[in-house]
Amino acid sequence: MKKIIRYLIILIFAILLAFGYYYVTLPALNIHSSGFWIFILSVLVMCSIGVSLASLKSKIKIQASPEGEINLDDLRAHSNKKQSLLSKFFITITVLMFLIFAVGSLLSSPIINAKKYQQLLTVETRDFSSDIQEVDYNQIPLLDRDSSQLLGNRKMGSMVDMVSQFEVSDLYSQINYQGKPVRVSPLIYASPIKWLTNQSEGIPAYILIDMTTQNTECVKLEEGIKYSQSEYFNRNIYRHLRFKYPTYIFDTINFEIDEEGTPYWIAPVKKFNIGLFGGQTIGRVVLCNAITGETVDYAVEDVPTWVDRVYSADLLTTLYNYHGSLKHGFLNSVLGQKDCLQTTSGYNYLALDDDVWVYTGITSVNGDESNVGFVLMNQRTMETRFYSIEGATEESAMASAQGQVQNLGYRATFPLLLNIGGEPTYFIALKDNAGLVKKYAMVNIQKYQWVAIGDTVSECEAAYLDLLTSNGITSTESLPTHSIKGTISKMVPCVINGNTHYLIMLEGSEEIYNLDLTKHMDMIRYEVGSPIEFEYTEDTMPFNIISLIS
Repeated sequence: MKKIIRYLIILIFAILLAFGYYYVTLPALNIHSSGFWIFILSVLVMCSIGVSLASLKSKIKIQASPEGEINLDDLRAHSNKKQSLLSKFFITITVLMFLIFAVGSLLSSPIINAKKYQQLLTVETRDFSSDIQEVDYNQIPLLDRDSSQLLGNRKMGSMVDMVSQFEVSDLYSQINYQGKPVRVSPLIYASPIKWLTNQSEGIPAYILIDMTTQNTECVKLEEGIKYSQSEYFNRNIYRHLRFKYPTYIFDTINFEIDEEGTPYWIAPVKKFNIGLFGGQTIGRVVLCNAITGETVDYAVEDVPTWVDRVYSADLLTTLYNYHGSLKHGFLNSVLGQKDCLQTTSGYNYLALDDDVWVYTGITSVNGDESNVGFVLMNQRTMETRFYSIEGATEESAMASAQGQVQNLGYRATFPLLLNIGGEPTYFIALKDNAGLVKKYAMVNIQKYQWVAIGDTVSECEAAYLDLLTSNGITSTESLPTHSIKGTISKMVPCVINGNTHYLIMLEGSEEIYNLDLTKHMDMIRYEVGSPIEFEYTEDTMPFNIISLIS
């Protein structure tokens, strides 16, 4: 009976350890999850250790027997009796699990399933000028994540009623909110003590940053966020979702807000299409209200359109790398590398069709410094568009932009790809050592030595269009022109790309017209109050371009 009790105690102890391990690591109870196999193997190891400890105690008792003598043969026989069945059982199961895991990993790999991996992503070749309209300033995200983090922390520092209790999470998810690209990030408890004193009311606000205007807002909630990454027990969002969906294998969980500003956690559920562990895509999406903890489970094709981040950027680029490198099998991807393509080393986000698209360049696997094109990948639907445009890599464009301001020591952010004057163009923010955006650059993809710099986006674009025109790439004469006459109400000189320009307004109009003085020297004859007649071309900038003074 004592032996049975001893084994029972060890078993209960092992179960408690296993539950503690599960509570902390939260593996999905799913054979497709590598965490599940590690959990099972850990339990088996703990059971084996328990059996060994019980057998060791039996040895100690024999060594202390009243006869005063130790028979080694009897000791070995006794130990073997106690250990043989259970030890062999646990060893056999452990080895078997290892073999299944190893064989399953091999059978799920691209080595054997190159064709299946290559077909995970459907890529459509599209026309750049048709899909990407000329730049709209309301859609250009001017801030990267690091700059957003600086603004968020600065805003939090001004919130005297909350700064001692809360900090800003480093999530800063980029989404489309009410037609604009923004970054959102919840607050988190500043410490375990601050969690203890505030968790009953929850987290009172989140940070919202407009990426086009850099306006930063701390949005206070009527009812606090009760489910978050900074909770410690069952209200921790990972634990909350795990206990509700024990078999789901969640991908990266994102923080978003709906069109009314209600905070949600977006939890994509992994789907494995090849073997046990291979060919990951997304099969379902769980939406969790961050305030109430209520969840809704959707098939990925039925997810609401306000949700922006279902497929992570890393997953999408991985899928494209499979598509681009495995066209002729696995061996070709590592040896001959014929027709093998891959994404470049970074990516950025573009707001398009009220969705967030991942942008990255496409280059050969040989590591040359030119792109063969680029792709846009929809983070909600996985739709992927390829645009065949040869030109410089993003790193080359960043270096070219930095070279224009090397005396200032500004650093280039990873570029966005925009349509400027009908030309595919890299748009780059230039930051100082404090991480603040000081200037903007536009770099022509095919002629990356053509760089325009400006203190504002509109100034940068004006300089870039002048640069294109002077190099014969575009001309204002090829654009539709309009005639207008009136009286000059305001005339302001400015310097754009080293040339003097006049920004002109007419009486009774809010339109602004840009005139390059080097092309229209007759402008020196005019002043405020002078009547004038000229032709101009409409542009996406805040002002139109004067092409001819009548």
